[in-house]
Amino acid sequence: FSPPFCPFIHSSIIPPSCLFSGVSIIACEITKTAPFLADALNVLLIIVDDLRPSLGCYGDKLVRSPNIDQLASHSILFQNAFAQQAVCAPSRVSFLTGRRPDTTHLYDFNSYWRVHAGNFSTVPQYFKENGYVTMSVGKVFHPGISSNHSDDSPYSWSFPPYHPSSEKYENTKTCRGQDGELHANLLCPVDVADVPEGTLPDKQSTEEAIRLLEKMKTSSSPFFLAVGYHKPHIPFRYPKEFQKLYPLENITLAPDPKVPDGLPPVAYNPWMDIRQREDVQALNISVPYGPIPVDFQQKIRQSYFASVSYLDAQVGLLLSALDDLHLANSTIIAFTSDHGWALGEHGEWAKYSNFDVTTRVPLMFYVPGRTASLPQAGEKLFPYRDPFDSNSALMDPGRRAVYPVELVSLFPTLAGLAGLQVPPRCPIPSFHVKLCREGQNLLKHFQLSDVEEDPHFSGNPRESIAYSQYPRPADSPQWNSDKPNLKDIKIMGYSIRTIDYRYTVWVGFNPDEFLANFSDIHAGELYFVDSDPLQDHNLYNGSQHGEIPQSLRP
Repeated sequence: FSPPFCPFIHSSIIPPSCLFSGVSIIACEITKTAPFLADALNVLLIIVDDLRPSLGCYGDKLVRSPNIDQLASHSILFQNAFAQQAVCAPSRVSFLTGRRPDTTHLYDFNSYWRVHAGNFSTVPQYFKENGYVTMSVGKVFHPGISSNHSDDSPYSWSFPPYHPSSEKYENTKTCRGQDGELHANLLCPVDVADVPEGTLPDKQSTEEAIRLLEKMKTSSSPFFLAVGYHKPHIPFRYPKEFQKLYPLENITLAPDPKVPDGLPPVAYNPWMDIRQREDVQALNISVPYGPIPVDFQQKIRQSYFASVSYLDAQVGLLLSALDDLHLANSTIIAFTSDHGWALGEHGEWAKYSNFDVTTRVPLMFYVPGRTASLPQAGEKLFPYRDPFDSNSALMDPGRRAVYPVELVSLFPTLAGLAGLQVPPRCPIPSFHVKLCREGQNLLKHFQLSDVEEDPHFSGNPRESIAYSQYPRPADSPQWNSDKPNLKDIKIMGYSIRTIDYRYTVWVGFNPDEFLANFSDIHAGELYFVDSDPLQDHNLYNGSQHGEIPQSLRP
């Protein structure tokens, strides 16, 4: 079907006198008429780009992430949280609107949901309409058409979002090669003093976020601050000192670095964006299955982990500032990523699939007085912890929830934790409904002292299912398999993840009508978590055609 075009005019568009930066615009926004929330909790939403759960708090014994681990120690940590599509723009639009890709109609980077699918409210828009000053720093929405070239302004934000000025150098020739020349490489450890502007985007984002926190400290209105970090997204451009944390002799390969024998070709992503980098091009790797040389695999993994530790340092500076400003006892902190990233598992190096390694993400919530005791006078919950300090011992997560959850649950959960009315469940279809949510409200997970003790905590088994999907242009890997444009999508892989298994079917898809044909099955996958946690042994039986669970159908 074709949803009607649904433009609208937002009731709180910023007046011209407010269109400037700094404290003045914040003051201007606060004076506007809006519901006032006495003693409302602030919200700090930290979104990371391409971060899989390679963190100490998720059991990784190699990665140094003491600041994120410290946050986890005061939070409820969701052990099995999954993105709805493992690519940046569709995932971000999905969890920021609380709608699935089949509702936003965004599977690529080339449309704006308000025009293309429906007038859906976003998380920051909902908080803004309920009296919050909403602010965006760094990569929150994906830039470009998918956020109307404006990060969804002015609908979602109280004033124009901030983007680091050094962002424009990320994909240019700024990587010093062994030949002494500058290249557009995948691996790009740098001396920060030598790069353009003498800084990096995530450093600038941290500084701007801290500046905004300082301005909001004396505000009479609550704030919703979203901070989007770029690393560990490629290129791996990070301060070179972080490489020292990961000597190459300590870097192992992925435990399953080869393409599994039973993997359907349609399920494989040929990581074409990696191949376009100059240092990878020089390896002359055959497409699509040619393996990367072992020594270069180690270097990729080394740089990914180094980028994670660099990110951790930025998060540590941000949270320490929150503490110093005495805002830790009045601010909810949510931390997550848009999707994961394969580091050689299944012979893949990117996202672009339905495997756990690309769909599973870190997700944790700190709620003052609820997941941790309120800090006492002079006490700091989030003192900065130096990743280079060997005394920064791993801290155990405060609480863990083990059943599968989805990123589309972020919207209703943040609303509920802040004391706002939780948006209602979406009807089917919901293209005409501005405010509703397709994800579960996770508030019930905050009501037990130990979530893991209750084997039936999720209640309805459907609530313990995480749905993901990925589009393909063809049954076999080709140049646009990773990022097909909408018009080129011919197959959609729908996947369900339970606590026990991952089940995926690849079915025919009509991009003109946004319709999947579940009678047109191209391939299937079935992996059992306990016996095959890496998802290498496909047990799908072709005789199961026609036996697709109803829960898998969108």
